[in-house]
Amino acid sequence: MVKLLSQLSPGETGTVAKIHGNGPVQRRIIDMGVVPGSKVEVQKYAPLGDPMEVKVMGFNLSLRKIEAQNIEIKMSS
Repeated sequence: MVKLLSQLSPGETGTVAKIHGNGPVQRRIIDMGVVPGSKVEVQKYAPLGDPMEVKVMGFNLSLRKIEAQNIEIKMSS
């Protein structure tokens, strides 16, 4: 099952399948370690729902929902 990162709830995990988009936003996401094959776990959302905090490669990362909508996640079973 494939979902967008922005659709996951806190505690859900998965593997990055694909990163959509182009230009500086996609490059920034890749530079932060969100690359296809890396494991991602949603930690929490800010009180108003944006940004969200995810754990990638052992460190916590904050992403805006608009950025998270460009990341496809293959859900863990």
